[in-house]
Amino acid sequence: MRWTERHRRSALVAAALVLAACGGDRPADRQAEVAERGSEVMPFDLDATTHTFTDTATGGVQRVTADDPADARQIELIRGHLREERERFSRGDFEDPAAIHGEDMPGVAELAAGYDRITVAYADHPAGAELTYTTDEPELIEAIHAWFERQVMDHGEHAGTG
Repeated sequence: MRWTERHRRSALVAAALVLAACGGDRPADRQAEVAERGSEVMPFDLDATTHTFTDTATGGVQRVTADDPADARQIELIRGHLREERERFSRGDFEDPAAIHGEDMPGVAELAAGYDRITVAYADHPAGAELTYTTDEPELIEAIHAWFERQVMDHGEHAGTG
């Protein structure tokens, strides 16, 4: 049986429910670890910003916005960081996400290997910025979706889906 994105998401939800039922606080522990590591990589304040990950048929859109649209400092930091990430990702350098989420982060190895077949476009957003990932290769689209899903899980209250 070939696992689809829906199967992966169902398995992740089931795993989270099992951990919760067993009284485990592993997701919260992981989110705290990710927030700590994220503060070393991302210059903006996670508590003052929100990541939104939207899967698309050709990849996805990663948007980071300041929770306060008048917070010019956070917006400037978001835009600078996403511009830098666009340059890195366009060269196959996914070290920042791996440093935050772990070397075994779903999708990262595939994205790094297939970077030359993915277009990463930067755009300002009124309260921040976004990166749009586009490819016509199904395996890379799945990798982008898996990568997004892990980020939403790991960032907890600081992230969501679009």
